[in-house]
Amino acid sequence: MTELSKTGAAVGEPVRAQDAPTAFLEVRDLKVHFPTDDGLVKSVDGLSFQLEKGKTLGIVGESGSGKSVTSLAIMGLHRLGARGKNVRMSGEIWLDGKELVGADPDEVRRLRGRDMAMIFQDPLSAMHPYYKVGSQIVEAYRVHHDVSKKVARKRAIELLDRVGIPEPDKRVDGYPHEFSGGMRQRAMIAMALVNNPELLIADEPTTALDVTVQAQILDLIRDLQKEFGSAVVIITHDLGVVAEIADDILVMYGGRCVERGPVDDIFYEPQHPYTWGLLGSMPRIDRAQTDRLIPVKGQPPSLINVPSGCAFNPRCPYADVPKDNITRTERPELREVGGRHFTACHLSQEDRTRIWTEEIAPKL
Repeated sequence: MTELSKTGAAVGEPVRAQDAPTAFLEVRDLKVHFPTDDGLVKSVDGLSFQLEKGKTLGIVGESGSGKSVTSLAIMGLHRLGARGKNVRMSGEIWLDGKELVGADPDEVRRLRGRDMAMIFQDPLSAMHPYYKVGSQIVEAYRVHHDVSKKVARKRAIELLDRVGIPEPDKRVDGYPHEFSGGMRQRAMIAMALVNNPELLIADEPTTALDVTVQAQILDLIRDLQKEFGSAVVIITHDLGVVAEIADDILVMYGGRCVERGPVDDIFYEPQHPYTWGLLGSMPRIDRAQTDRLIPVKGQPPSLINVPSGCAFNPRCPYADVPKDNITRTERPELREVGGRHFTACHLSQEDRTRIWTEEIAPKL
């Protein structure tokens, strides 16, 4: 039986041109499910967003919300390995007019590293420990360019220097374990940028780094984006990481988007109780902290048994405000609340405004 993508075209066949979006990257109703012995894990369950060139999208949420699964889906990496045989992926992922979910795997492989690249969360495990850092960057370059090793090595040294690694002509022959955490992350960024990709995905790029190095890495990504004009997706659990670097923020919970909008709207006029919780658990350094941080009570939902209705309802202190128990019976859809700002919440606009201005904002 021929496998079909959500567009209706057989997998590997081109999708109709009239279906192509105008945004550089557009994800439409993406679903990534994993069958297991315990049940179907709905890691991503209907995610949609757009991203233009030269812009940065921050995807935030707790561990297990579907952030990294989304990034791997865009890169086409769920098809690799034994796990890829069981993945159930549907929806559409458009990159510069090309649909990736229904595309031939070889075509996606040619795009990966050249048109789109990824900075992985742990560079020590993402890099091969037995090969020199320079050799791995050289290989990433030669896969997409018919050049000699000498030319590719020169390009590797140039990129290591560009990302701020001292003595790049010497460090190019170093092994990953000989680099500090910050230097390994810089080397990973150099490898991701060696082919000047138009889309850069950074999955928790500052995890396990001290705050000074975190700031340096984020500044580096921002500077390189300006230089290359790339579209950037920053994936993190920390709203503070994307506060300065992102143009738009997408908040994920239970495999779905619960709020999306411009960065200023998300920080100063958030519309979803989960976003309020994330903001309340984030320390402020611009003023004296007089109260304790407010954690989001409870645990993230099981992606096998996602709560009915609004997935956040077991943890939401305002779940009983809407009438007729609707928060536990009907799943809210994303609705526009102003400009490019969307939220998926059963609370009325009046209730959200009142709760934010009277109860939440004064405590932050």
